[in-house]
Amino acid sequence: MPTDLPPDAPARAALDHLFSVTYEELRRLAAAVRRDDPGASITPTALVNEAWLKLSRTPAIADTSPLHFKRIAARAMRQVLIEAARRRQAEKRGGGERAVTFDDALDAPVETATDLLALDGALDALALLHPRQAQMVEARFFGGLDIPETATLLGISEATVQRDWRAARAWLARELGRSG
Repeated sequence: MPTDLPPDAPARAALDHLFSVTYEELRRLAAAVRRDDPGASITPTALVNEAWLKLSRTPAIADTSPLHFKRIAARAMRQVLIEAARRRQAEKRGGGERAVTFDDALDAPVETATDLLALDGALDALALLHPRQAQMVEARFFGGLDIPETATLLGISEATVQRDWRAARAWLARELGRSG
């Protein structure tokens, strides 16, 4: 019996199911990343939806673990935020800048467009020197993962996560201080 379904239909259905199961968690993470950004041009819901559009182009990610999916979603949200920041920068240059902070709770105001673009560049530089630390910062800062989740995701101990987190924060603070 012929079918009209595309060959990736089962993978697409699995991805749709994974997204629906994790939607509220992704929205919570998006809200944490976006909290207190006075130049916000994208809502947490829009951030999740834009990230979803990126994720939906690769249905095979539905076969990943929920934790790995959150990491991939964090990368997609980072990309969406960077794209939005670049658009804001193109529209208006400068303006009330604030420093990016890396507190464990992510409670402080996060960034302006300028800060977010600087963070993106600094993370790319960190990835060249210490790829695991860059992955950890991305997972914690953009994905909202806690220390145990990050340790599980990266296959390292919680003590190593804490040590690398301190080192990465110090390196990023120094790097961002140079560009500011």
